Amino acid sequence: MDCGKIGKLLLSLRKEKQLTQKQLADALHVSDKAVSKWERGLGCPDITLLNNIAKVYQVNIEKILDGELEPNSDDGGNMKKIKFYTCSTCGNIITSTGDPEISCCGRKIQPMQPKKSDDEHKMSISDSEGDLYITFNHQMSKEHFINFIASVSYDRVMLVRLYPEQGGELRIPKLPYGKIYFGCTNHGLWVLN
Repeated sequence: MDCGKIGKLLLSLRKEKQLTQKQLADALHVSDKAVSKWERGLGCPDITLLNNIAKVYQVNIEKILDGELEPNSDDGGNMKKIKFYTCSTCGNIITSTGDPEISCCGRKIQPMQPKKSDDEHKMSISDSEGDLYITFNHQMSKEHFINFIASVSYDRVMLVRLYPEQGGELRIPKLPYGKIYFGCTNHGLWVLN
């Protein structure tokens, strides 16, 4: 751990939050002299304080220990660069167009890599009054099911969450130049050819 780097980061985060050393010290139940010592790089916060510091600054503990916050590169907002993440513990579905560090249920989640649909993972799509009518013949049990279907165009995403109790059909608004992605709880992310 580089106390100098950590101190510089803590100082910039405190200024960003417009807090005085005394206000931060009161929030953490330490002295303002301790905060001053950290910010000057003369020592690092005790490990028992890191969680509270992270909450006050709304920053990942790992980034505090690294002593720097690296910004993601500008993604230009193009939804065609979308990445899907699914928490294996709770089933949470998260999307991003950049390269964030995402965690859920205390674990880091990596983006799913889309595979081209195969015989087991395929869908039929037809146009129905301006909507897409999607049908599929995939197992829909609690242990194995399609958990979402998303239509992605250059500027928007229409994501529909699915549950094991549902049948193999749904309607979603048709997006211009959209690509269809879907997630299988056992086999990951798929994209229609």
